[in-house]
Amino acid sequence: MNTYQLKTIRRLTRPVPGLRARLITRGCLASVLVGMAGYGWATNRCAGQEADKDAQGVEVLTRGPVHEAFAGMVTFNPAPGVIVQKAPPNAIEEVPPGERPEGTNVTWIPGYWAWDDERNDFLWVSGTWRALPPGRAWVAGYWGKITDGYQWTSGYWANAAQEETTYLPAPPATVEEGPSTKAPSRDYGWTPGSWLWRDERYAWSPGYWAQGRADWDWMPAHYVWTPRGYVFVDGYWDYSVNRRGMLFAPVYFDSGLYSRSGYSYSPSIVLDLALLAENLFLRPDYHHYYFGDYYDNSYNQNGYFAAYAYQSNRNGYDPIFSHQRWEHRQDRNWAQSVATTYAYRSANVDARPPRTWNAMRAIDPTTAAAKQNHLMVATPIDQLAKRKGGTVRLQAVTKEDRQALALRGTEVQKSRDERRTLEATGAGTAALKPGETAAIGKVKLSRSPIIGSPVAQLKKNQAPPALQKSPSAKLIEQPGAGNSATMPHGDKGNLQPESRKTEVTPRDTRIQPEFRKTEVTPRDTRIQPESRKTEVTPRDTRVQPESRKTEVTPRESKVQPERSSRGPDKNTQRVPDQPSKSKSNPGGNDDDKSDKKDHKKG
Repeated sequence: MNTYQLKTIRRLTRPVPGLRARLITRGCLASVLVGMAGYGWATNRCAGQEADKDAQGVEVLTRGPVHEAFAGMVTFNPAPGVIVQKAPPNAIEEVPPGERPEGTNVTWIPGYWAWDDERNDFLWVSGTWRALPPGRAWVAGYWGKITDGYQWTSGYWANAAQEETTYLPAPPATVEEGPSTKAPSRDYGWTPGSWLWRDERYAWSPGYWAQGRADWDWMPAHYVWTPRGYVFVDGYWDYSVNRRGMLFAPVYFDSGLYSRSGYSYSPSIVLDLALLAENLFLRPDYHHYYFGDYYDNSYNQNGYFAAYAYQSNRNGYDPIFSHQRWEHRQDRNWAQSVATTYAYRSANVDARPPRTWNAMRAIDPTTAAAKQNHLMVATPIDQLAKRKGGTVRLQAVTKEDRQALALRGTEVQKSRDERRTLEATGAGTAALKPGETAAIGKVKLSRSPIIGSPVAQLKKNQAPPALQKSPSAKLIEQPGAGNSATMPHGDKGNLQPESRKTEVTPRDTRIQPEFRKTEVTPRDTRIQPESRKTEVTPRDTRVQPESRKTEVTPRESKVQPERSSRGPDKNTQRVPDQPSKSKSNPGGNDDDKSDKKDHKKG
C-alpha cells in the first residue's frame, strides 16, 4: 500500500462524533478496515443499525434515476446532456455496505450527483454492487462547466480491449423503423440498426433478428454524446437485471449535512429488482432510466416514457423491456397487460408505489392493496441478508476488499476529472450537423478502475454467448462527396433521412431525383420527359389526335405530336413520380420483373 492510499484511509477513518446509522461514523469504518475483534462484519453493527429510519437531513427515496452503470438505455439520436445553472456539489465520500452479492466478477461502483428538476436541486444516486459485463470497462459520467452553466455527460461501458477513444462527428438521423420481415420464430428478438463510421463517412448497418438468451440482455451498438464528439459503443451482452447485483435507493441530502468536513454515507436500502422493471420509465433527455411513481400524465409531457411505449415511438431501444418481452414470448397478451397496468396506476394514485422510504414504512405490507399493487419496493440490506431462499445470495465483504473499495471513490473521481479535461479539449465537434466533415479525434484515456473479467477467463457456464453480427455487410453509396451516408444493399425496412432528397430502391441502384418530372406507364419502362408532350398507351401505341386524320397500325411504334385540346387517353394510367415502398411490394420490384417479361414478348 503506497503513501497516498495510507493517507486516504487515515482520512476516512477519522472519528466524527454524532453521526450514526447509515451516516457512518469514521470509527465504525475504522473497525471494519482494521478488522478489530468484536466488531465483525455484520451490517447491523454499523450501516444497518438503524436502517429503518431516516437520519436528520437525509431523505431516502423509493423513486428516481437508476445508476447508469447498473442499467443504460439506447437513444437512436443522441443529444447533448442536460444543462443546469447550479454547480454540482463535491462527490460524497461513500462507503460500500458490509455485504455484497456473491460472485467473483462483482464490485462496487460509487454514486454521483443527478439533477432533480422537481426539487430544482441535486440528489445523490447511490452506488451499486454490480456484476460487471464481461470484457467491458466503465467510463464514468461527469458534470462539466460550460458557458450556459453545468452540463451532464453520460457514462458508458466501453470495450476493455480498446486502448484509445475515438471521437466522431455527429451521425445522421436514424433510419431505423423496426422489423421489416417476420421473426424466424418466437425465440428471436429484433436488434435495431445503427450508423457505422467507414472510410471517412457513415454507413447504415440494418437491423436484424437474433436469437434471445435467458440470462443475458443484448445491448446493441449505439453512440454516446460528449463535448468533443460522439463515441461509438459496440454491441455486447450484459447480465439480465436479476443477475446484475444490488441497486440502492437514491437520497436527497440537506446541503448543510454533506458540506461538513469528513462527512460520509453508506447506503442500506435496497430496491427490489423483481419490481424494478414493473415501475420503469425512460427519459432520453436525461439519458437515464427512472423507477417508481412517474405515472402522472405531466411526466409524459416532460419526456418520461413508460417502458412499454418507448420503443413503439421509435425513440430508441430498451434492452430491459426487450428481454422481458422475450421471456414472455409465449404469452401473446403480455405486452397488452403491461400497458393496462401502467394505465391503471396512472388513473389510481393509491395503486402507485410510495415515493419515499418513510412513506413505504407507513404501509402495512399484509394488506390486500399492498400485495396486489406491489407497493413494498425496497428492503433494508440487513433484512435482505436474513431472508432464506431469496434470489440474491449475500456474502460478507472481506477486510482486503474493504480496504480496496475505500479508495474506489477517489479512483473513479480521478478518472472523471481526466475525462472531463480531455473531452473539453477540442470541444465543438458535437456542434457539427449530420453529414458535415470533421477531424476525427483519438485520445488514450487512463485505464478504468472498473473492468469486467475478460470473456476468455470466465468459465464456460459463466461466459456470455457469442456476439451478434449483422447479416448485411454490402454497402451501396449514395451520390455526394465528403461525409455522405451510404445504405446497405437490400435494406427494405429503412428510409432515407429527410435531409436527403433521394430514394434508393432495393435491389436497384437507380436513383430518381425529385427534379425529374416523369411519367412511367405501368408496364412500359420508357420514360417520357415533361418537355415531350406525348402519351403511350399500355399495350397499343395507336394515338388519334384531333388534328391528324390518320391511323396507326397496332404494331407501329411511331409517337404522335403534341395534342393541345385533348387530355390523356382514358386507358392510360399514371404512377407516382417516385417509387414507393410498401409491405407487399417495396420499391416496385415486382413491376420491374413484369417489364422484363413484356419486353421479351414484344
